[in-house]
Amino acid sequence: MTEQRIVKATRTINAPAATIFELIADPARQPEWDGNDNLAQAPTGQRITAVNQEFTMALTNGESRTNHVIEFDEGRCIAWKPAPTGQEPRGHIFRWELRAIDDNSTEVTHTYDWTQLTDETRFARARSYTEDALMSSVNRLSLKAES
Repeated sequence: MTEQRIVKATRTINAPAATIFELIADPARQPEWDGNDNLAQAPTGQRITAVNQEFTMALTNGESRTNHVIEFDEGRCIAWKPAPTGQEPRGHIFRWELRAIDDNSTEVTHTYDWTQLTDETRFARARSYTEDALMSSVNRLSLKAES
């Protein structure tokens, strides 16, 4: 059996795409809805606006991550490759895709892709990003966006 290295969670959130996207594209807001309780905080003023940007996050375990933005389409898609601060990305990707259904509802897909992860010490952690784990973040994002 082949190991599943691309995991997705999708649901409809009753909020405009722009509202949801703002919560994702502003790293300082991400700890508010992180369903895995990995993110401690991020400095303000890092709002993502383009590919090739980087943003830093402090993790709950005390480590620091620099996330390298590899996809960006305002209001629709954002993806990044994380790396320990000061190091190159290991090859895994977090992606968020938003599809407006109407003015007040949006289909949100959160993807974790570790098909190109090269750091074998990260494989156990990568396997923990199940559909349920991803959906936890989507659900918490929904609570923030719908409030």
